[in-house]
Amino acid sequence: MPADFEPSRAQPGLLDREGVGPLPIDAHRKYEVRCPVHGFIQLNDWERNIIEQPAFQRLRRIRQLAWTDLVYPGAMHTRFEHSLGVMHTATLLYDSIVEKSADVLREQLAYTKEGLDRDRQLVRLACLLHDVGHTPFSHSAEDLFPEFGEPAEKLAHEDYSPQSFGVNCAVQ
Repeated sequence: MPADFEPSRAQPGLLDREGVGPLPIDAHRKYEVRCPVHGFIQLNDWERNIIEQPAFQRLRRIRQLAWTDLVYPGAMHTRFEHSLGVMHTATLLYDSIVEKSADVLREQLAYTKEGLDRDRQLVRLACLLHDVGHTPFSHSAEDLFPEFGEPAEKLAHEDYSPQSFGVNCAVQ
C-alpha cells in the first residue's frame, strides 16, 4: 500500500494495481458517464464515490416528473439522471462565467486559481446532491411529510437530504 494511503478516503469496489486493497480517492482521476441529453459527463473520484452510495443510487427509482408520464409517455426520467445533468449544466455555466469574467474575478474579487477550482467543485457537489432527499413521486408527496417544530411546519425535501447520508440535522 502507498505510504499516503488513508482507508477513510478509499474507493469501495476499486482495487489497486495488484488487486490487493482499495484505491485512494484521486481528485484528478476522471470517469465519463454517457447521458442521452448532454453527451459525456465527466466525474472525478469524489463524485463517483458519492454516486455509488445507496442514498444516491435510490434516485434511479424516483421519477423527476412524478405522474407526468401518464399524460406525456415520453416524460420518463429520474432524479438520478436529472442530478447528473444539473451538475453538468451548472459546470458549463460556471466555466463560462470564469472564462468571460476572469479579470474581474482575479483583480476585483481576489480569486486565485485554487479558489476558483474549489468553488467549481463545490458547485458541482451542490448540484449533484440537490435532490438526494426526494421521496417517491417527487414534489407530489411533500404534503404527506410530517410536521416538526414549534410552530409546527412541514419540511421540504431539502431538509431530508442531509439525513439521507446519515448526517443528523435536528429541526429547531
